[in-house]
Amino acid sequence: MNDIYLSILRQYWGYNDFRGIQRDIIESICKGEDTLGLMPTGGGKSITFQVPAIAMEGICIVFTPLIALMKDQVDALLKRGIRAAAIHSGLPHNEIIKILDTAVLGGYRILYISPERLGSDLFITKIRRMKVSFFTVDEAHCICYWGYDFRPAYLQIKKIRAIKPEAPVLALTASATPETVDDIQRQLAFRHENVYRMSFERKNISYMVLRTPLREKALEHLLQNIPGTTIIYSRNRENCHNLCEELCKKGYSATYYHAGLANSVKNDRQNRWMTNEYRIMVATNAFGMGIDKPDVRLVVHMDLPDSLEAYYQEAGRAGRDGLQSYAVIPMDGKELQQFHRRASQAYPEEEYVREVYEKVCFYLQMAVGDGLNVTREFNLEEFCRLFHTHPVMTTNALLLLNNAGYIKYTDEDDCCSRLKIIATRNELYKAIDREKEPVINCILRHYGGIFVEYCYIEEALISQQTNISSEIIYNMLKLLSRANIVDYIPRKRIGRITFTRRRVDKEEVSLPKNVYEERKAKYQSRIKHMEMYCTSNDKCRNRILLEYFGEKTDKDCGRCDVCEAASPDQLTESEYRQIHDDIVRQFENGPIRVFDLKYKGINTEKYRQVIQQMRESEELILDGIMVKLNR
Repeated sequence: MNDIYLSILRQYWGYNDFRGIQRDIIESICKGEDTLGLMPTGGGKSITFQVPAIAMEGICIVFTPLIALMKDQVDALLKRGIRAAAIHSGLPHNEIIKILDTAVLGGYRILYISPERLGSDLFITKIRRMKVSFFTVDEAHCICYWGYDFRPAYLQIKKIRAIKPEAPVLALTASATPETVDDIQRQLAFRHENVYRMSFERKNISYMVLRTPLREKALEHLLQNIPGTTIIYSRNRENCHNLCEELCKKGYSATYYHAGLANSVKNDRQNRWMTNEYRIMVATNAFGMGIDKPDVRLVVHMDLPDSLEAYYQEAGRAGRDGLQSYAVIPMDGKELQQFHRRASQAYPEEEYVREVYEKVCFYLQMAVGDGLNVTREFNLEEFCRLFHTHPVMTTNALLLLNNAGYIKYTDEDDCCSRLKIIATRNELYKAIDREKEPVINCILRHYGGIFVEYCYIEEALISQQTNISSEIIYNMLKLLSRANIVDYIPRKRIGRITFTRRRVDKEEVSLPKNVYEERKAKYQSRIKHMEMYCTSNDKCRNRILLEYFGEKTDKDCGRCDVCEAASPDQLTESEYRQIHDDIVRQFENGPIRVFDLKYKGINTEKYRQVIQQMRESEELILDGIMVKLNR
């Protein structure tokens, strides 16, 4: 029998066989069944829609929340000879039209889009003419109204099923409670329940909570004793930058990443970390989704995530190669105070929300009865300064007003700079001097058609290519713009507010129960579970995670800090083998000095036990200050 799915896997990916539930999911969606796949981080989700996209006729449309993830997956597919494309906000309008027309003509197997595209009449018109094999909803927990990362645009996906009722839906996520599993299927209008589950247990990850008054010292101890690639998570952009600077001063190879950086800078830092030019990535939670780096040995959370779902996803970026790895939270007690303060800020009092609404209307000069479908730029920093409001609470109030249907709020819509050369080529070169020439040559090399139409440009990318600072490039282009050589529209990061109904009086603003009370209760529940995980001293952390996701187990992991504290001297067979192999690797170049023998990992006592056993069996021989491996 010809196994078409295995043939595709071997031809395009070079794998000998499928893993876990990959085949079950593929066969289900190819039968036309709505399917939900629950696979832990690193479980190989992308294979479950990429293989059937090749096997089935038509185009697979993939809804995914991250532009970077779209680009990475499209690049990887194109390298394998699989026709794929992505539509995102960074593309000019004519390029979007071109991609959609090619999709209508059957030019792609896979098309990645953000769920926000469903608000576009153009996209809906084009999709009616496409032959769609199936829809894939990646990060499907985002559709769950009670989820930790709810995104309203995901709710629009159900509407597209009325347009293409014959196309089944494949939903994928790496973190979902039983309640979320039910809600995903309901929101996506599954024809019947159909769930495939892998165990959420990651047997090679040791989950640790380290209680220490000196968190920075604890972090340094971890970095010294757990060699290899590391991710350090912090909620605050400034803290990411400062921590990275401190680590670099101490001789560590580190960089930082957050959503406020230019795309080219983020891509450059991510790529250099992926290729091990940097060992450590200090990042906000903007980093990590879709990152497929197998050898991350350590993930450290310097701030607590808002939920166990978020923590599980971020911690799960460690150890994708199956080797021993660690997920650690250093705590000195202060972070719990900050944690509770964040919880109170996430859902401000309803009266506060009404006051923010009234102040926003005043700030945007919107009269009562006016504003329907009007969009205005909204500078959050300026607004908070003028009206003396707290930025975090103001943002959350705006999101509540968004969910209640009063406004549509877009936080820091990142508009790339646009440039068009309006002079002729000869006029251009007459107008530039030797200082500007590298910049112009770089622009001409990277942006085709710039004499004909506006192109989106990134000053940071040009800066990298020319070794000229972004500030100098900005001033150069402004000068050329004033001289009518180019038309330059600088990038700006600013929010936008669209009034989705006419302005009402403050007293008329009300938050529906399912927008405020119920979601606040659910949020508080997630906070409570996260706190319980961190403060528990008598329950295996792995069991806490598994039970939270609805997976029952009566076995402790034997690897987390709670299990080690309960039986600090107990050495399991798997631990012995891992430590033994690590010690043997240190002798690859011959004998070493006693004090150069490194105790890698967190539990140095267990390393000493293994070394002692190896000496007793004469596998290790001590000769003066030298130790040699006896094989």
